[in-house]
This record gives sequence, structure tokens and C-alpha cells, in this order.
Amino acid sequence: MDSVRGQLLVAGPALLDPNFWRTVVLVVEHNDEGALGLVLNRPSETSVAEAVPQLETLLDPQELLFIGGPVQPSAVIVLAEFEEATDAALLAFDDVGVLGTSSSEEELSAGVRSGRAFLGHAGWGPGQLDGELERGDWILEPAQRADAFSTAASSLWSEVLTRKGGSYALLARMPADPSMN
Repeated sequence: MDSVRGQLLVAGPALLDPNFWRTVVLVVEHNDEGALGLVLNRPSETSVAEAVPQLETLLDPQELLFIGGPVQPSAVIVLAEFEEATDAALLAFDDVGVLGTSSSEEELSAGVRSGRAFLGHAGWGPGQLDGELERGDWILEPAQRADAFSTAASSLWSEVLTRKGGSYALLARMPADPSMN
């Protein structure tokens, strides 16, 4: 299967895993070795200032941390919009990607236009994401900058499905508990 780097994985209705139910995941990397993504619509209740004050010079200290996924939940990953491509970043699409861990603070902050911090990430082993896509667990949609830094994270799943249109727009309006319909 082709790489889906820079795409959104929108959880399909049959994906009931609580880690990914109704999530929107930005695929940051996808190759033969596996895939890495960040859940974009799970804000925590903790601010950058409370949890990682060393990022206050790079990010808004009042911005909430997001739960990026179940893998390495104590690791912090910064998704950023860069002024220009740099070796300090792994770009997912356009000028949006994650900061590298080996760069100096000056290198990082100089090229970052805006950013968001995530605790943990979503990860897949070789061929695992390909299998999930073939099974229909995920719905693919090209990522947009507004998705990566949405200020309405709780409605992102519905917004992306509505944008996709057709039967996906219908799915976007499905209640969380279909028995309540």
C-alpha cells in the first residue's frame, strides 16, 4: 500500500477501541517500518505551563496538551507549523510536522510559526496500518493546516467527515450512542 503520510485517519464507525473511538489521527510518518501519528482531537485538561514549562518560549503556556495516542504517553511531541523546511523537523505535509529531539532550542524556536504539544503518539508496526486500512477501520482524508491546529477539537471528527461529503456526511451526524437515535 502507498504511504498515507500527511493524511488524516478518521476512525470508522466499527473502530471501537477506546484509544481511537471517533478520533482523527494525522499520519506524520508511514513507511515499510511502520507508521506514527498524532490524535488531533483529544485535548487534556493540563496546560503547557503546568506540564512542560520548558516549552513556554515555543508554545502558548495556556494551550492545553493533547493526548497524541497510547504509545509512550509520558513523551512530549510538538507538532508545529514551520516558516520554512528545516532539518529540525519531520514534515507530515506542507510546512506542518514534528520537531526533532536533537535540535537546540534556538534552532527550534527560530523557525516555528505556531505549535501544539502532544503526550504520546499512535504507532503501528510494519504492515499493521495497511491492514487496518484494508479492513476499513479508518477513513482517509487529506490533512489541512486547520485540522492540525483545530480550536474545536471535540467536533473535528464530524467536521472532517462532513467535508468529505456523501455518506460520510451522514455518518458525521450519527449519535455517539446509536440506541439514542
